[in-house]
Amino acid sequence: MMNRIAIQGIKGSYHHIAANQYFGSDIILNQCLTFDEMPSLLINNKTDYLIMAIENSIAGAILSNYKLIDEYNLHIVGEVYLPIQHQLMALENQKIENINEVWSHPMAINQCREFLRKHPKIKLVEETDTANVAKLIQQQQLKGVAAIASEKAADIYNLNILKRDIQTNTENYTRFFILNNKQEKVIKFNKVSLKFITKHQQGSLVEVLQIFVNHNLNLSKIQSLPIIDKPWKYAFFADVIFDDENQFHNVLKELKEIVSDVKILGKYIKKA
Repeated sequence: MMNRIAIQGIKGSYHHIAANQYFGSDIILNQCLTFDEMPSLLINNKTDYLIMAIENSIAGAILSNYKLIDEYNLHIVGEVYLPIQHQLMALENQKIENINEVWSHPMAINQCREFLRKHPKIKLVEETDTANVAKLIQQQQLKGVAAIASEKAADIYNLNILKRDIQTNTENYTRFFILNNKQEKVIKFNKVSLKFITKHQQGSLVEVLQIFVNHNLNLSKIQSLPIIDKPWKYAFFADVIFDDENQFHNVLKELKEIVSDVKILGKYIKKA
């Protein structure tokens, strides 16, 4: 039976590529316009997993998605690191000199600024999804319009790539979480994502960080997020990498003694 996978965007989007990388090509895609609508698909048993971007190596963390994971008690079961390679594409027989407008997601546009500055006469139009722009160009036969999207989008929607890899930074990666709403049995793991809230006292965060140092754990990420109903108080989302699972269990035991709240968001095998 094929897994049902919910993604933000449509076929040809980077979420689609991440889904294929993790689950393979034999999947049923549930395509969502926004991240906000994705958790309800799990709750109503309309999908098996979500693929959700959580951070980009250039743009940073997507804080609203951390909030969704916490609010809906989603479980992280895996991760994907995807190199983001933007292609400029248009209808067949179009050339760059024929292009008057470039459409794409604002993040994709920002990541291609150096290339776009070389073509100052081209109007930039922000849209909600990279792949959907490619689809629209083909459906409506939009001449003079190009999309910034993935090579997969060009293949699916039969567009001609005018210029390859136009992203400014070649080391551009997006990290995706694979999520469900059930606590799966984890046989082996070397990475844990967790949320903790420190006590409201001086040096409390330093005390937490010292625990990780004492046990030789790699704190690969820590991200603060404001607690909405408690002004100037923050929750911390962290990723911890280790060689021995017992290392983490010992850390967790000590953490519970000094923080006001701790929550395991997921245990999984690290991918980078």
